[in-house]
Amino acid sequence: MEVRLTPDLEAKLNQLSAETGRAKEKLVQDAMAGYLAELSQVRNMLDARYDDIKSGRVKPIDGEEAFSRLRHLQI
Repeated sequence: MEVRLTPDLEAKLNQLSAETGRAKEKLVQDAMAGYLAELSQVRNMLDARYDDIKSGRVKPIDGEEAFSRLRHLQI
């Protein structure tokens, strides 16, 4: 598999590789593994929230109501 990077991103990868002494390929593999793990967690969370709404365990609220609640939070 080939990965094409923008010149700017490739320069950052080259710099990180030089600073850490790690191969660029290993850095890309680690970054992809982390990204895919995070994406999987987000998908699982969204699926669970959808199931909660669909089953009636959680009631959705109107978007305007949600923003109103956020505006009235005391920080």
